[in-house]
Amino acid sequence: MTLQRISFLFLIILIFLRFNLSKPIYKNGDFVKITSKVYSEPIVYDRQQYIKLQGLNFYLPKYPSVTYGDNIVVTGQVSQDKLVNPKLVEIKNDKNGLYSFRQKLINFYKSNLPEPYASLVAGTVIGSKNMPESFWNRLKATGTAHVVVASGTNVTMTASFLIGLLTIFLKRRQAIWLTLIGIFGYVVISGFDAPIIRAGIMGSILLIGQEKGRIANAWRIAFYAAGAMLLIKPLWITDLGFILSFVATISLMLLQKKIDISLKIIPASFREGLSTSLAAQVGVAPIIFVTFGQFNVLSPIINALVLWTIPYIMVIGAIGGIIGLIVPVLGRLIMFALYPLIYWFVQIINLSSN
Repeated sequence: MTLQRISFLFLIILIFLRFNLSKPIYKNGDFVKITSKVYSEPIVYDRQQYIKLQGLNFYLPKYPSVTYGDNIVVTGQVSQDKLVNPKLVEIKNDKNGLYSFRQKLINFYKSNLPEPYASLVAGTVIGSKNMPESFWNRLKATGTAHVVVASGTNVTMTASFLIGLLTIFLKRRQAIWLTLIGIFGYVVISGFDAPIIRAGIMGSILLIGQEKGRIANAWRIAFYAAGAMLLIKPLWITDLGFILSFVATISLMLLQKKIDISLKIIPASFREGLSTSLAAQVGVAPIIFVTFGQFNVLSPIINALVLWTIPYIMVIGAIGGIIGLIVPVLGRLIMFALYPLIYWFVQIINLSSN
């Protein structure tokens, strides 16, 4: 048995032990008190907000608003994996640093763009899930919800932008280490959701490999990324976002190039988004159908129609937001450039969900 196989086996054993030793033991009917920091932004609906902490799902009234980075105390009664009759006992909004910067960006988008455009930009740029319930439902119905919340694509774009910019002024080795810091900062700003962390770890391993002059193996990187995440938070193994993120990644590695070649008669501008979406959907569609009992067969086409806008929305939205916090008037002017893109995105979603 090779050293690599031994390390894989050892990692699996560690994850198994970690999961069983750290898994919260709840019994139906138990009255529990949860004290925790919110590491994933709640999904905010018209009258309530959905939160998941320590393996339990629950809904709280929309106000007082709980946001990413808050420290909260919640009580309630356990029923399966849910918290029944939850009560928000305490909330501390003592955010600073990157948490505060994130909230300021969201506030800037909300105050300068109408809905659902503000939510679209905030979700694309920094993974905000605070959006109108009707818009969120349309995104889920069309299979495009993953596009509007920060994902691995955002991390890849952030890393590519930083490397491209920094190598103009610095040696590549220095640029790589600064990019790693930038990736970590983006993960913190966007929220510690599984897809973001997965992409952050995989991207960091890839960059470190480049800095050391080693050829990276995508399969090995994906395995170790999953292992590292499960060692840190074993409950992720039951998290739908974690499962879908890695299944989609594996599907892309297996199928994206083959599908792209088979669709060579389609224009390149549309083919890339379509082949990427089709490859990912092959893996995630069965999981989505089993979990939710539905799947939109037109989802790959809808994704292809809107995916091309995401890089531009993210870059222009990020630049406009950051500048807007310093010079609000200039930031607003930059945001106006987004209107053709976000209008196209919203209209495609609206038409496809009717």
